[in-house]
Amino acid sequence: MDQIRPVTAGVPSSEGTPAVPDLAELLRRSSRGDEAAFADLYDATSRRVFGMALRVVRDPAQAEEVTQEAFLEIWRTSARFDQARGSALAWMLTIVHRKSVDRVRSAEAATRRDTTYHQGASTVEHDTTAEAAEASLEAHRVRGALRTLTEVQRQALELAYFGGYTHTEVAQMLDLPVGTAKTRIRDGLIRLRDAMGVGAA
Repeated sequence: MDQIRPVTAGVPSSEGTPAVPDLAELLRRSSRGDEAAFADLYDATSRRVFGMALRVVRDPAQAEEVTQEAFLEIWRTSARFDQARGSALAWMLTIVHRKSVDRVRSAEAATRRDTTYHQGASTVEHDTTAEAAEASLEAHRVRGALRTLTEVQRQALELAYFGGYTHTEVAQMLDLPVGTAKTRIRDGLIRLRDAMGVGAA
């Protein structure tokens, strides 16, 4: 698929009630090259995908670009979706979140380069360098610890803490009862803490 149509807010049916498509089936059909199925998938999810991107990047234009990039990756990698590991929407939002974070990191890196250029004549403080190295090591530890979580725990944590969604919103996105979503987030935090070697308070 060469081109994705512009982001839409999601159009309800003529009766005013949007249909509820089987996203997993649409992904499976997309993986076989069914462009009509992918168009239906796009229409059904573009609002949520754009909403997550906007929540992370905080800029509508950037969020639109991230949304397009995410849907292109979803199209190209749809065959990798495994329904046994989570819902279709959660799988898609994981891709969106990763693309959004990559965009933010890229922007931050560009800002740092500009700042470094303008401060080129100044001496780099050793404390600043040490703090940056420590932050990088800590981020590496967190990423490593996240890989020890189950897929469902990681999805819930990423939505709640990186995506900034409430427990209720996480439950809706993962098609879970609120209590179950809270349990997954809590268990994921406990396992994350243990994986990072943080002692209980």
